[in-house]
Amino acid sequence: MNPYPAVLLMVLTMLLQALPARADEAVDMPTVPYFEDKQRGWFWYEVLPEPVKKSQPEIQADQENPKPDGKPSSVVQAEIELKTQAHPSAEPQPLSSAWLKQNLEHYLNQAIDDPSPENVAAFYYLQRVMMDKAERFTNAARYVVMSDPQLDETVRRPVATYAANEANHQAGVVAERALKAIAAQAGILFFFRSDCPYCHVQAPILAMLENAYGFKIYPVSLDGLPMPNGFFSEFKRDNGQAAMLGVEQTPALFLMKPPKQIVPLAQGALSLEELTGRILLAAKEAGWIDASQYQTTQGIRNTPMLLPAAGSISPAVTQDPLSLIQALQRSAQMGSTP
Repeated sequence: MNPYPAVLLMVLTMLLQALPARADEAVDMPTVPYFEDKQRGWFWYEVLPEPVKKSQPEIQADQENPKPDGKPSSVVQAEIELKTQAHPSAEPQPLSSAWLKQNLEHYLNQAIDDPSPENVAAFYYLQRVMMDKAERFTNAARYVVMSDPQLDETVRRPVATYAANEANHQAGVVAERALKAIAAQAGILFFFRSDCPYCHVQAPILAMLENAYGFKIYPVSLDGLPMPNGFFSEFKRDNGQAAMLGVEQTPALFLMKPPKQIVPLAQGALSLEELTGRILLAAKEAGWIDASQYQTTQGIRNTPMLLPAAGSISPAVTQDPLSLIQALQRSAQMGSTP
């Protein structure tokens, strides 16, 4: 008897008994018999595709964007109209200054590109509107200014020739008096070098200042040598004073009031008019002359300044022109001169 058929029968029996156990262990394994799916061959290990899961961002998007509540179209339209009424269009009023600023150039370009009689005439009519508005404003401004001395600049400084000449004369008289008063208590500290050409031309101006107003000139030589033109031959040598005062260029001029007050005037050549003007300003800032006296030396009448204190005018006041005017007038009355 041939033993091979019996052995083969036993192997088939064992395989058939093992197949149900493997089928139970596999999850979602196909039940197609091998003979109907023989092209797959024998695979002892197969990778099954993982089930597709919904991503977290999509879930969050669904939660953040709920479905419409199903409002009727009439209700939605009413809500849109309410929002439109609450936020009206920012388009300026036709022919207002803001409208002209936005549209005048458009009409000009339109007339240039298509110079039809209508386009050209439309631009010129709008230009005439703008010019008439400007003329109306100018006339109102002239009346307002001449009616209020706080706004009329001719009160501070006249423009008529005869009045301007008188203002200049009065300014000169007051300035001369103030300069002589300053010279009685202060002098000019003059740093120079013997080889500085600008120092050579500045020296005669200082001599004129000394002769006209009585200023005492204190010359200091940085190189220890006199000037070749013979001015201020009696000088002091620099012993570190220039470095202490920050002198970088010559001629250097300082207004000096003993014992310790020193005010810088310039580091460079000045004319007599520039020099006297700086002396007066430095004296005002140092408190040697008062502000009203200084204002008169400039040929300007002493008037209060419109400089309200910080926070003295509320935003509500600025919304009403009359309230704003009254607040500024009160600040001028309580303020001081420059």
